[in-house]
Amino acid sequence: MSFTGFPTAALDFYDDLEMDNTKTFWTAHKQVYEESVRAPMAALLAELEEEFGTAKMFRPYRDVRFAKDKTPYKTHQGAFIDLGPSTGWYVQISAPGVRVGAGFYEAPSDRLARIRTAIDDERRGSELEKLLADLQTDGWTLGGDKLKTTPRGYDAEHPRIDLLRHKSMTLGRSYGFEPIIHSHDLVDQVRRDWRATGPFLDWIAANA
Repeated sequence: MSFTGFPTAALDFYDDLEMDNTKTFWTAHKQVYEESVRAPMAALLAELEEEFGTAKMFRPYRDVRFAKDKTPYKTHQGAFIDLGPSTGWYVQISAPGVRVGAGFYEAPSDRLARIRTAIDDERRGSELEKLLADLQTDGWTLGGDKLKTTPRGYDAEHPRIDLLRHKSMTLGRSYGFEPIIHSHDLVDQVRRDWRATGPFLDWIAANA
């Protein structure tokens, strides 16, 4: 199956699911999910696989065992291409449309320490700073979990203190409801954007 775009029914499905996140709704609309969400996502990933690798498409069910929110279904369909520990490319569809991302979403203390050492280093830290600045100028949004305080061992006046506070670091870009998400052109757009974040992911791989 070749990718022809996400149908409007996919956006409507998640819009309705946000209003009625119940097994009754899911059961009644499961075929819409399979045909309008899951199948197009699988087709999109298949067209990108040769260049970027095999993606993991996440299950639509939430793990509610330890959650206060007991709603059973995720209100988005995401997929992730793993390039390293908790690091790689991401794409999702939800009621607000399609979004892509790249980066690392968590790091154990030893890995985070290595990343911070690299950020602290003038050459490597400045390289990351420039990569991120260029991507943000091009429309990417820098995100991730951050400390509210200064990480231990670093000066609050450090020129890259904002980057040093990151516990995870991601770049995101939204296509929203743009017409491109409903066409095959989305494949090339995601390809271009993932390629653009390649140097950022290379930096993480080299310094983590």
